[in-house]
Amino acid sequence: MNRRPLVIAAATVGVVATAAFALPNLPPNPLTDSINDQVFKEKSKHFATAADAPTRDGKAFALPSWVPKDATDIRIRVHSTGEARLIRFTLGATPLDGPQCAAGTPNDQGGRKLSAKWWPHGTRSEERPECRDFYQYQVAVRGKRVYAWTDGTPSPGAKTQDGSPAAPHARSRG
Repeated sequence: MNRRPLVIAAATVGVVATAAFALPNLPPNPLTDSINDQVFKEKSKHFATAADAPTRDGKAFALPSWVPKDATDIRIRVHSTGEARLIRFTLGATPLDGPQCAAGTPNDQGGRKLSAKWWPHGTRSEERPECRDFYQYQVAVRGKRVYAWTDGTPSPGAKTQDGSPAAPHARSRG
C-alpha cells in the first residue's frame, strides 16, 4: 500500500491546523495583517498618542470626539465590512467625563461582535453607554485604561451627513 498520499494529507492538515491556531496570536506583520483583512475582515492599528490617529469622519481608525486629546497607547480594531469597532486607550491627565446620552434612550447593542487579545474578559457589567459621537459606544473604565466598543448603532438623536435622522442599525443575526 502506498502511504505517500496519506503522509501528504496528514502533513497538510497539520500545517493548516497549526496556522489556524498560531496566526491570530502572532504579532502584527504584513502576513497576519493581510490574513486578518482578507479572511476575518478585520483590521487593527496602534497609535502612541491621540494626535497620531487620523482626524475625524470617514476614516476607519478616527477616534470618537469623546476620547481625550492626551490619551495614549491607543489600540483600534475595526470590522472592514461594517461599523463594528473596539478601542482601548490609556487616560492622561484629562479624566474621561460621564456618559452623554441626553438625546434619547441608548439602544441595547447586545454584545461585542469583535474580539482582540488586548480586550479583557468580563467588562459587560462595567459598560455604560456613550452617545456623543455618531455611533453609540459601550464604555468600561478600569483604572486609567478605557475600553470602548460599538456595533455601528447610531447614537440616539444622531444625524446623517445630510442632516436627517440616522436610521437604526440593522443588526445581522448570526
